Amino acid sequence: MNRATPGQGVPVPAGSFSRQQTAAITGLSSRQLGYWRKTGLVVPSGYTAGGHTRYSFTDLIALRTARRLLDANISVQRIRKCLQSLTRFLPTVEYPLVELSLVVTGDVVLVFRGERAFDALTGQEWVFPVAELAAEIEKIQQQQPQQGELFSAVDNKRGEYA
Repeated sequence: MNRATPGQGVPVPAGSFSRQQTAAITGLSSRQLGYWRKTGLVVPSGYTAGGHTRYSFTDLIALRTARRLLDANISVQRIRKCLQSLTRFLPTVEYPLVELSLVVTGDVVLVFRGERAFDALTGQEWVFPVAELAAEIEKIQQQQPQQGELFSAVDNKRGEYA
C-alpha cells in the first residue's frame, strides 16, 4: 500500500475527509479511527501539512466494511487476522476490505471473488459452482415424470378399467 505518513506535507486530494467528517460518515468514533490508524487496520490515504489525517472515499468503504464486520460480532483481532490471511492467499489484492465481498455466516467470514467463495482465515473453498448444481437438478427433473404426467397416467388407467 502506498500511503502517506504524518508530516510529509502531501497535498490533500480534493474530496478527502477529515477525521471528524469520517467519524460522522462511518459511525465510528474518532478514538476508533485513531486506534485503527495506529494499528494499521485502516490507514488514511493522506495527511495535511500539519499532520492531520485525511480519508479518501476508498478509505470510507474500508472503514464501513470493517464496521459491518464488527456489527456482525467479528472482533478487530479476527478482522486483522482475516486481512493478513487474505494478503497471503490473494497477493494481488491491495485493499481487501474494499476489493472483496465479505459475508459473515455464523463465526466464519466468507470471501466472494469471481465465482468462488472461501473462508477468509483458512482459504478453504466453501461454495461449489452453482451452475453445475443447476444443470444436475435440470437433468434429474427431465428423468422424472412431472406431477401432471403422473395424474394423466392414473386417469388413463382408470379409463382402461371402465
